[in-house]
Parts: sequence; structure tokens; C-alpha cells
Amino acid sequence: MDLSQKNIIVSPLRDYSQYNSNLFIKPPKSLMRKVGRAIAEFGMIKDGDRILLGVSGGKDSLTLLHILAHLRSYAPVRFEFAALTIDPQSDGFDPTSLKKYYTKLNITWFYCQEPIMERAKTQLQGNSYCAYCARMRRGIMYSLCRKHDYNVLALAQHFDDIAESLIMSMFHGGQLRTMKAHYLNDAGDIRVIRPLVYCRESQTAAFANTANLPIIIDNCPACFAVPTERMRIKLLLAQEAKYNSQLFASLQQAVRPLLKEGIVEKNINNC
Repeated sequence: MDLSQKNIIVSPLRDYSQYNSNLFIKPPKSLMRKVGRAIAEFGMIKDGDRILLGVSGGKDSLTLLHILAHLRSYAPVRFEFAALTIDPQSDGFDPTSLKKYYTKLNITWFYCQEPIMERAKTQLQGNSYCAYCARMRRGIMYSLCRKHDYNVLALAQHFDDIAESLIMSMFHGGQLRTMKAHYLNDAGDIRVIRPLVYCRESQTAAFANTANLPIIIDNCPACFAVPTERMRIKLLLAQEAKYNSQLFASLQQAVRPLLKEGIVEKNINNC
């Protein structure tokens, strides 16, 4: 996707070398330990990396924003990061709070508008809306990375997302497959990382609540309006976890080999 040929507004409204570190909130050690383990195990961040973080406005991506800021302050490797928010131009999505927050934190950020829901009406062609949306967003993020020299794209999926994708892949695709922790895109020019792969959704929710992060509740243009298969699987796992306290620990042990590079990540975002 070539941003110069699309009807997208790209606005880097902050470009300072020094972040307002006093306003970033230090995540709890329980969260940082799991992120640190994932980064080390999968070699996610290297010296000199320029990371673009996709921020939807949800609890997970805003949590990862503070995690990266904290890591940057003490990590032995030096890296830069910026935030990108894609506005799908749906009725419930209001990015005002995010814009103010980014400016307050004094970080580099980008804001792109793309009428994803409107385009989906004519371009969906049988795919699920979530798969279409994911593909559109990924194209925009890759284009921004290339245009502004970011070699790493950071996404905020947590272990609950990983587990749900695994179950969906088995139930509907007959395959053992899920999202990767760290992989190179098809073009071979951008690394994609998911530092939260060992973190539970309950951890990001607790931090976001304690830190009073400016969460946009309706950050997905369709998932809050239409029941999804992913939500059904989420509820199924939650129900099973009531009877098996080790469910997610067992799933994490089982899924670890699938998180590594080697199996191409495709068509696993369907809801």
C-alpha cells in the first residue's frame, strides 16, 4: 500500500528526541518480567532499532506504549519508538483523547485516517470483516514504517489472543497455527514483534485501569457491534478456566514452538 496514492492523512505531530519521561508510568514487575522474557527469548529488540508501535487506543496497545518507554530508559540496547493510530472513521471511534495524550507525553506519533468500514462494503469479497480490517491496517503500518525508516513494527496482542487464534485455527482450519512472536514480513524489510505474547489480558487491563490510561472503548470499528467467533472462543476458554486453573499455563507450554519463525503467519486474524 503506497500512502502517497491513498486518501490517508499522515500527521507526525511530535518529533522530539527527548520524551517527557516523568509522565510515563512504570508497569508492574509481574508484567515487565513476562515482556522481558519474550523479548530475550525471541530476540525482538536489537541495538539501533527504530520501532513503530500500532496503538488502537485499547488497553493492550496503550500498556505496551508505557512498557516500551520504560524499557528505553534502562535497556542495554538503544532503540527509538513512535506511535501510530489508524482511524477507521467509524461512528464510535474518537481519537481526541489519544491525540492529547501523545502530545502530553511528547512522543513522535502518526495519525492516519482510512474509511475501512466503508471500503469493506464493496471490497470484502467473502472474507470476514476482521481479516479485511487486519490486512488494511497492516498495509498502512508497513507503508509508514518504510516512509519514515522504522525497521520494526510492534503489535500488542497478548497471550489470550495467541490462545484464541490457536483454537480458532484448529477448529476452523484444521491446523496448529497461531500468531508469531517475532517474524520478518513477506517483503523481508520489516520485522514484526509482539512483546506481550506471554502476558495475560487481565494484566494489561489491570495496569490500564490503575494508570488511568485514556482508553478508547470502541477502538475496533466492528467487534463491539457484531458478535465474533473470536469472542465466542474467548468465552469458551474463560468457562473452561473456571474448572482448570492451569489451562492457560498448559496452553502456553503447548504453543511455544508455534510462536517461533518457520510457519508463515497468514489468515489467523479472522474473528
